[in-house]
Amino acid sequence: MDVSLTLWVLTIAGLCALIAADFFIGRKPHDVSVKEAGAWTIVWIVLAALFGLGLLFFAGGQPAGEFFAGYITEKSLSVDNLFVFVLIMAKFAVPSQYQQRVLLFGVLIALVLRAIFIAAGAAIIASFSWVFFIFGAFLIWTAWKLVQEARAEEHDEEFEENRLLKAAERRFGVADRYHGTKLFIQQNGKRIMTPMLVVMLAIGTTDVLFALDSIPAIFGLTQDPYIVFTANAFALMGLRQLYFLIGGLLKKLVHLSYGLSIILGFIGVKLVLHALHEAGVHVPEISIPFSLGFIVVVLAVTTVTSLMASKKQTAAEKRDEEHVDV
Repeated sequence: MDVSLTLWVLTIAGLCALIAADFFIGRKPHDVSVKEAGAWTIVWIVLAALFGLGLLFFAGGQPAGEFFAGYITEKSLSVDNLFVFVLIMAKFAVPSQYQQRVLLFGVLIALVLRAIFIAAGAAIIASFSWVFFIFGAFLIWTAWKLVQEARAEEHDEEFEENRLLKAAERRFGVADRYHGTKLFIQQNGKRIMTPMLVVMLAIGTTDVLFALDSIPAIFGLTQDPYIVFTANAFALMGLRQLYFLIGGLLKKLVHLSYGLSIILGFIGVKLVLHALHEAGVHVPEISIPFSLGFIVVVLAVTTVTSLMASKKQTAAEKRDEEHVDV
């Protein structure tokens, strides 16, 4: 797509307006109900769909297909991120009424940092087409790693702070309790961070680590920086509401890692084929409609099999409990 500076400015301004509206509506700390989370989740999905339809109307089927494929992929990968968000909230003992504020600012931090990643990725791709080989190999390796972790069931039960967080805590110090939504307080004449700021940084920086998988994945579906950015933006901005909506259902998605590994492996192969094609090798290329259909089918099958397996496991545990009682 030939995206003008004006369109970039209008798009970013529109996204900022949506974020501001979201912040204004939820500015008062409160426990988010399933009804509220569900309503906002629908709003963000509808907005993403309208944006994609706008691309279809003004730019054609190819950009629209790339956007929807990228959006669905990023959304599915973000669901996996929620597992870690739950661990972060538990580690820092974030009061329930403050969790939505933490997620909002954490996602904003991640969005800004991802924009930098996207710009760097686009510049590298424009200059060095062989980078597709690296992206493709990395995604295939990540897919294999996900399968190994799923088989071994090695899910961390506790979040470990990264070096950036530890350095910030040593430099500024951290208060021993939450002070509402304040990020800094004065204590003994010294300005120190509150746990609220620490957990926001944890959410934001952790999500950037997830970008190491998701950014190459979406570049495997489209090389248009505008589509990459907007697909990431819409997927991330709805992440906060999704956290409250399906938080209790996350443990039931027992096959999610397998589904994501299939999707990442598929995109990795797609990237390698594209790199070979760019190098002059006559190989088939995977179309966007096929990619979109493949991703949707894998996610649908993964969800259904996860719920079936979870239901079967729950029934077995219930029978075991009844047997023990007898």
